Amino acid sequence: MTSVSLPIDFTHRTAPEDLPELMDEPCSYEDFRACLSDLAQVNRLTLAHRPTLQFLERLIEAKPLSRPLRIVDVGCGGGDMLRHIAVWAKRRGVAVTLTGIDLNPYAAQAAREFSGKDRSSQWDIEWVTGDAFSYAPPDGVDVVLSSLFTHHLPEPEIVRFLAWMESTARLGWFVNDLCRERTPHRLFQLLAGVMRWHYFVQYDGPVSIRRSFREEDWQRMIAASGIDLDVAQIARSFPARLCVGRLK
Repeated sequence: MTSVSLPIDFTHRTAPEDLPELMDEPCSYEDFRACLSDLAQVNRLTLAHRPTLQFLERLIEAKPLSRPLRIVDVGCGGGDMLRHIAVWAKRRGVAVTLTGIDLNPYAAQAAREFSGKDRSSQWDIEWVTGDAFSYAPPDGVDVVLSSLFTHHLPEPEIVRFLAWMESTARLGWFVNDLCRERTPHRLFQLLAGVMRWHYFVQYDGPVSIRRSFREEDWQRMIAASGIDLDVAQIARSFPARLCVGRLK
């Protein structure tokens, strides 16, 4: 008897516990590092840093500071977002203090290794291994960012994360993640195969899209977190990004 493959339903988010990603499971440092290296290439090709940098542009125009802007990236992975921010800040003449936080100790190790490869730049970035909810630096935090992080979390944890960002970030916060649609799901499968990215990336990429969001998901979670929907902006960014931000 031949089994029939049912079409994937993109109208509803697939919960992380129902569809795990390989990089969230125990693995070797070599596999984790190779996955992060290829993800950095994915991010470059898909212009993934652009929405976050545009948010920071809006923030510095609205909130000019006479001191360094303290930015924390939660779920920083290999740190490519913070390195892009460091380049942007230098080009714009903006003083920044950059911190990357990730629960996986491999992330900080890889971020330091990747940062050390570029000897032409001086990366003044602190890499922290730990739970962001317990992170409380003495000077506080101006901006909380995350990229490709929230789709790793079950919905109650995303609600908790939104509430934490709202109470922690003095000037604003920004979530940069994926939009759950059929076309990018299929296109990523094709691209990942052509590029011969690490098998974690080939498997996890389409899974990430199925675990990601649409506007109504964010509206529901923002409301559940106690944040006024009128103060949060939800916007799509080509290709296949759905971002949520808040300027205070």
